[in-house]
Amino acid sequence: MTSDAATPAPWRHRLRRALLVALALVVVVGAIAAIADTVAASRGEHRLSTSLASAAGIAYPPEVTLGGLPFLTHASSGEFTGATITARGVPIAQGCSYPAAGPCFAELGATLGTLRVPNGFNIGSTDTMHAASVIAYSRLDSVNLGRMLGVLDLTVNTPAGPDRVGGGGPQFGNLERTSGIVLTGSVALPPDSAPPTGATPSPQRAPSASEYPGPRTRVSVTVEVSVRDGRLHVQATGFYTGPEKHVEAPELVGADKSSLRAAVLARFTATLPLLPMPWDLPATGAHSSGSDILLTAGSGPRDLLPGLF
Repeated sequence: MTSDAATPAPWRHRLRRALLVALALVVVVGAIAAIADTVAASRGEHRLSTSLASAAGIAYPPEVTLGGLPFLTHASSGEFTGATITARGVPIAQGCSYPAAGPCFAELGATLGTLRVPNGFNIGSTDTMHAASVIAYSRLDSVNLGRMLGVLDLTVNTPAGPDRVGGGGPQFGNLERTSGIVLTGSVALPPDSAPPTGATPSPQRAPSASEYPGPRTRVSVTVEVSVRDGRLHVQATGFYTGPEKHVEAPELVGADKSSLRAAVLARFTATLPLLPMPWDLPATGAHSSGSDILLTAGSGPRDLLPGLF
């Protein structure tokens, strides 16, 4: 005979069932709320992306992330914890130094501090966004930097510093440097093929090695980058012979080859045409990041119009 203690009372069954139902409802409601918040965030970010894409020169809708969870709460108040914007494939208005190589493009990006907007659900192209801070950049990858320098097989490398082991691989993150950046590429050898030091190269004075029928060489040089009158300046400082992967040019070795060495270094030295910047912020700094070169700008509190990005 089974004792009464071994058989759960009916009210215990009902209580357990009620708790399970309540828990299921909480899970379902939470999932619905999360999905609704995600959908609303996606729509809000897409709306801002569309507004940014209306700016001149923006060929593709930028990638946009609005900060703050839950999105619905922040959108309702019109205040976000921040925003990040990335616009790829932005044409360089002044074109490449070597147009025969093809058009040149930059990637524009901005990180905004605390952001206040009139309507967090629908940020239009003419709506004023008040950002507590703005950090912006214009990025050139090795392909586009090479087209602007006329070194069409250019590669960019940011070596690890002397206090770091290895050569700046992924385990170190994206290294940033203003000097000691390694550029490798092929250039024409005759000294008269090089532009004057500091001058913007031209197809007539500095043909790309790929188009030049005469002697050429592939070398690795170190450069430093800076800003001159709002433009990116690349200054070759020497030939690279360190532990990073590089190319040595024996044809440049010898006391009688000083003019050739100077000409080759000059081919990696130029002040580039003006690059686009988010909201036309004036560039204040330059550095490498992995295999890219960036112009950077920063600002304190600022009112921004998406349509002028």
